[in-house]
Amino acid sequence: MSAALSPRPAEGTDLPYRAVRAIGRFWIWFLFRAVDARDAGRVPATGPVLLCMNHPNNLIDSLLVGSLVTRKVHYLATAAMFRNRLQSRFLRACGAIPVYRRQDDPDRRDRNVEAFAACFEILAHGGVIGIYPEGTTHAERRVERIKTGAARIALEYEARRAADPRQAPLTVIPVGLSFEALKSFRSRVRVAFGEPVPLDPHLGPYRDDPAQAVGALTEALQWAMEAQVVQTDRLEGADVARAVEALYRDRLIRDLQDERGLSARQIDTVRLGRSIAEAVAHFERADPGRVAHIRGRIIAYRALLAAYRVRDDAVRERLAHRPVRQRLRRGGGAVIGLPVFVYGAAVNALPYLIPRWIARRTARKETSYATTRFLASVVAYPLFWGLETAAVWRLAGPAWAGAFLVSLPVTGLLAYHYVAGIGRLRHQLHLGAVSVTRAHAAARLLAERRALIDELDRARTEYLAATRGTGA
Repeated sequence: MSAALSPRPAEGTDLPYRAVRAIGRFWIWFLFRAVDARDAGRVPATGPVLLCMNHPNNLIDSLLVGSLVTRKVHYLATAAMFRNRLQSRFLRACGAIPVYRRQDDPDRRDRNVEAFAACFEILAHGGVIGIYPEGTTHAERRVERIKTGAARIALEYEARRAADPRQAPLTVIPVGLSFEALKSFRSRVRVAFGEPVPLDPHLGPYRDDPAQAVGALTEALQWAMEAQVVQTDRLEGADVARAVEALYRDRLIRDLQDERGLSARQIDTVRLGRSIAEAVAHFERADPGRVAHIRGRIIAYRALLAAYRVRDDAVRERLAHRPVRQRLRRGGGAVIGLPVFVYGAAVNALPYLIPRWIARRTARKETSYATTRFLASVVAYPLFWGLETAAVWRLAGPAWAGAFLVSLPVTGLLAYHYVAGIGRLRHQLHLGAVSVTRAHAAARLLAERRALIDELDRARTEYLAATRGTGA
């Protein structure tokens, strides 16, 4: 095995990995409203582990899993990321292992022998390997057909271990990452760790027919990963599920709050998305005509929104009939928060807008947008915050500079939420203007959304009855 690929057995203790994980945790906190970690304790504290993960969001996926797993994770990464010498040294220092894909390096795939050798050595030292068996990133809410690499590593390691009883058995953990929105700042994400996938049933067949055993384990891994992800079986179903979720999720959240006394923070919105996807899949099997009917109504409603340049959240807010006291409280909060917004927007505008502009201009895939924006933000925020803090230090001294630096991330988040609130208010005012100038149009919008929600309420009741469910 080449020296460049030699693993570092003392996992979790080397400075580069610890530094990257610490920085990653801060940025994960800053970029996401909530990270819902499910059963991270299923990753054993010692012994060799193979984490098999879906891959919806490029580099962000590795940062998320690395921030939740206390042990050092050696990720398999495309060799294209190692072509820059400085970047290659950094990735190797963090324990990454280059893999040569057919689409990137068709003439160098024979070097994957070195990658497999590095994996076996890491596992033999009781390390953790992170692999994306799909082989590429994608934006769909499902697990693509996975490749055989993970199963080959697992079974070959166990076959070698049979000749060396000193080595510990391998634990294979399926991991599912489900994003509320791939491009949205301050969205939610769930990272679910499944139960270990049994390897014993495949070891005997692997000795007699390796190809068949690898195929069987790959199929088992596919099912195990799908169980941890918001899964839709068809692209059409995925489109309907996303549309229904956009229209109906607030209704489900409100019902859960009323029926179970849950706060907004206690409700797993990613799980709600999964429930909606499962319901759509159920009706596609049991009553495809109904799914087509709902799809048609959603398209018609969206056409009305576009025709009158109204957003759905404004229609939803109009139908909600908020109490006067609540509306006054919101208005008062907006007035009080205005100075904080002006300050936060002024000192954070450039580091917020420049990475977004760069991502929009350079990201070629939806799955690369968040990573591009993240990497640009990692540079932009410290750069601008450092320059601004230095200016305050020079003008007002170190004490004011320290207070200013602490205020930057907090007021930046508050300003972001304030801008979102202003956007909602603007769209509500526009709907109010439509109500005055085109009363029939506004009434039609309200009636169409109300009818859609009634239709979804009936479908929900029938789905729960058919599946003997007790909740959303």
